[in-house]
Amino acid sequence: MPLPGLKALPALPGGHASFSISVFLSYIVDWILIVGIALIGYGFHKVEPNHMPFSLTDVSYSYPYTEDETISTSVLVVVSLIAPAVIIVAIWEWNAGWLGLGLACAAAFMATEGLKDLYGKPRPDMLARCDPDLENIATYAVGGLGQRLQGAPTLVSWDICRNKADLLKRGGFVSFPSGHSSLSFAGLTYFSLWLCSKFSIKFPYLAHTPLTQDLRPRNRFATRNQGAAPPIYLIILAFVPWAVAFFISASRWFDYRHHGFDIIFGSVMGMSFAWVAFRLYSPPLERGSGWSWGARSRDHAFFKGVGSPSNVGDDGWATLRVESEMPGTAAMTQNGFDLESGRRHLAA
Repeated sequence: MPLPGLKALPALPGGHASFSISVFLSYIVDWILIVGIALIGYGFHKVEPNHMPFSLTDVSYSYPYTEDETISTSVLVVVSLIAPAVIIVAIWEWNAGWLGLGLACAAAFMATEGLKDLYGKPRPDMLARCDPDLENIATYAVGGLGQRLQGAPTLVSWDICRNKADLLKRGGFVSFPSGHSSLSFAGLTYFSLWLCSKFSIKFPYLAHTPLTQDLRPRNRFATRNQGAAPPIYLIILAFVPWAVAFFISASRWFDYRHHGFDIIFGSVMGMSFAWVAFRLYSPPLERGSGWSWGARSRDHAFFKGVGSPSNVGDDGWATLRVESEMPGTAAMTQNGFDLESGRRHLAA
């Protein structure tokens, strides 16, 4: 029986939610925007970055250039984006899963490429790419006291480099932040969170309101009986993608492609985008029960005005899903009646 004062979901015969063209189009627009964000990132990638002055005696720029990277860009894309996408679609809720994964990776890619162009920081192997004109250092000096004080550094412009190929012009001054780190942590952190959601890998959770005041251990509603740790093998499963992301990031250090801070910053940025994207499309791990958020309602497909608590309405697909799982709670999340309130109502 539906809870008092709550409206059930309008449905077509057979128990299926009515199809809405506006809702469908709103998610098409989401996909277009995600692709657009990725294309903006690709545009940033093609732009020639700024070229910071550097010192020819700076050890941090004097590492050798390694032609064969441990993790190539193609392998990075497969591991961080394509593989998680294939696994997500092979199970369920692929649209929400792909939207979150796509948003995390596209946003991280765009932000990374934009910052690379803006900062123009030399890579650790920049001097190996440069082939500097050592006979005309004074001609290209732009700073430092090396010309007047013995032992002091001299900063030179990138024009001192005789190698003007893209290997230096575009590839030698994009150390900050690390793109491999940001993309791998964006895609694989999202994938780890997604696995935690689907397989209920989380810290034991206590409801805000206890089901009973009887806290004796033998009572099935006692606090200690309301949660248990997940199996260790599932915890390991959830951390495997994260471990892969750490390896990819570390490879940029021993391949001499990035400085330590570049890798750390890129990793944190990627994790941040992953968390934001996951929370946009999935409830908190403690309360989501493995589901993603439901679809937007027909009325709020493209815009939500002042006074509407969320983008979900009485025609939302999430309401039908709740009804199928918990008969009698069809509109529990509508009209300001949240799931926690419904739980207290049922326990009363």
